[in-house]
Amino acid sequence: MGNTKKIFEGLLVLQFRTGNKEALTFLVKRYNTKMCKHAFWYTYDMEIAKDIVQDSWRTILKKLHSLKNPNSFGSWAMRIVTRKSIDHLKRNHSDIEKLKEYYHNPRLNIHSDNKESDLLKVYDAIKKLPGNQQAVLRLFYLEEYSLREISEIMNISEGTVKSRLYHAREKLKTMVNNRNYE
Repeated sequence: MGNTKKIFEGLLVLQFRTGNKEALTFLVKRYNTKMCKHAFWYTYDMEIAKDIVQDSWRTILKKLHSLKNPNSFGSWAMRIVTRKSIDHLKRNHSDIEKLKEYYHNPRLNIHSDNKESDLLKVYDAIKKLPGNQQAVLRLFYLEEYSLREISEIMNISEGTVKSRLYHAREKLKTMVNNRNYE
């Protein structure tokens, strides 16, 4: 995420703190869909993801006045969604495993077009990575967060983020090149 976007979001946070309710509306418009997708990645259920995001917004509203660096709103908010998603997983682990199986089985759902493209093979290989490596790949490549932001979101050191990203890339190269991951 560029510095300009962070500064703009920081200004929105400061405006909200001074009583401008419209600033919150802009933040919600900028982040709600992104937060839902992020929670969905953990839960594989859009309704649960929406509930998690709604609960996250309540927490954000309660704690927004105490945010030390308004420019870090994005990573701070995503960290809240991540923690709430993980809490939900801990409470409902068996239900989530069933949903994951359904969502990732191309014969059972409409999310796959049953083509054996390279993209689907890479996607299947990513699904076989450990969850922590999948999360880092997703945040880095799809959500375009920096290493520092990912470390804040996942509450791990930047070195750990680099290590997970490196090992995920290496495993993907091996799996895709050898095609023995099936």
